[in-house]
Amino acid sequence: MSDSQNMSDEVRARLRTIPSVNELLAEWPVVKAAGETCDAVVHAAVTAELDEERAAIRAGVAPRSKRDLASAIEWRAHRSALPSLRPAVNATGVVIHTNLGRAPLAESAAKAVAEVARGYSTLEYSVDTCSRGSRKEHAAQLIRSLTGAEDALVVNNNAAAVLLVLATHAAGKEVIVSRGELVEIGGSFRIPDVMAASGAKLVEVGATNRTHLSDYERAITPDTAMILKVHPSNYRIEGFHEEVGSRELAALAHKHGLLFYEDQGSGALLPDDILVRGGEEPTPASVSAGLDVVSCSGDKLLGAAQAGIIMGRRDLVQACGAHPLMRALRPGKLALTALEATLRIYMDGADVAHRDIPVLSMLTLPQAHLERRARKLRDRMVAGLDKAGCPCAVRVEIVEESSAPGGGSLPTVELPTMCVAVRLVDERLSVDALKRSLVQDFDTPVVTRASHDRILFDVRTLVGDRDIETAASTLVACVEKAIAR
Repeated sequence: MSDSQNMSDEVRARLRTIPSVNELLAEWPVVKAAGETCDAVVHAAVTAELDEERAAIRAGVAPRSKRDLASAIEWRAHRSALPSLRPAVNATGVVIHTNLGRAPLAESAAKAVAEVARGYSTLEYSVDTCSRGSRKEHAAQLIRSLTGAEDALVVNNNAAAVLLVLATHAAGKEVIVSRGELVEIGGSFRIPDVMAASGAKLVEVGATNRTHLSDYERAITPDTAMILKVHPSNYRIEGFHEEVGSRELAALAHKHGLLFYEDQGSGALLPDDILVRGGEEPTPASVSAGLDVVSCSGDKLLGAAQAGIIMGRRDLVQACGAHPLMRALRPGKLALTALEATLRIYMDGADVAHRDIPVLSMLTLPQAHLERRARKLRDRMVAGLDKAGCPCAVRVEIVEESSAPGGGSLPTVELPTMCVAVRLVDERLSVDALKRSLVQDFDTPVVTRASHDRILFDVRTLVGDRDIETAASTLVACVEKAIAR
């Protein structure tokens, strides 16, 4: 029996009440949407909304009015016209949030990117010779000055840096790695897989929790090209644990005529207390420890754009730059511009870097500053709820919580922070629905976290007054909308 035969007369009658496409196109919300977007977007929104309406009616849901359908089409068309990559408010407290674009750029870096993006640039043009230049030099001199490395090379991310270093210096040969460092990070990026793609042969040594210098030395053969030390991203092994330090491994490698390469994952240029707490050394210290090659990300603790930075011996770095893979892995002009502008801030000194680079500022915010931010956000929320006529729908309070550096950096470090906690009082509200509404129902998503039946707005990761105002106004609008349903 067909669906039409099974369908009740009541359902058929309801389906016949659905307005036609032409009727909906004549409704003012849809006309308004057509003026703001384009006909193709509006027609797609009409089709999608009508499909959903028919399915809902068949499931027993009462049909919507023509006006309600038109408003839904307007909203769908508006959402479809928005860019998928757009600004968001990070109220999670995770400073280097991979899903939210990791490091926000310093104001000077953002301005530099906009300036280069809007026209032509000297990406591969030398003003000294008035002829073709190289993009490799734009940030290299600054990296050399800041780290003490003989040379530096920028690629599009640190995974690319690992691939390029191994392909250049260990293809077809053995690379020794501790079993406790065969990491997997986001997106199923695994060190063994990258090594296989590079042509290098993985030699595992030690145990998951303990690896000794003698383990490395016993594994050296005539086919060994390199010893690799990998930063354990997103986790730490604690308790009965032992690993070999970089200086000892470098000495062992050089004793046997091998290369020593350290993949730091997240590079850091300043010896901040937070690094000490996380058991990390800054990148300049690694370079000065006699390592042949070091690589790190540009968009984590360094606080710039997505990039991978290769540093070390000049001949080794230059060989990476000459490898055929380099063209596939090279960075674009916007990433290079952001990186160079950020590095120039570091050149002005640690105080300026902590003030102007958002990641460094967020990681080191004093508690008193966080408390002031939290009070400002709470007051904005309370005032907005009062004005909207729903002051009793939620309870807003300031609470002490903890934040995380994020991005695979400093996984054992917790940062004391202040949050504005929104506890729901009105039974028409739910934590999950309100949390989703903060993300989906407005042009700028406000991403929060939930804990103990509360929505938490962590002020550590709010970027200035702009984010405070957006977070407050969006919460008010979401509460008002939910209550009105």
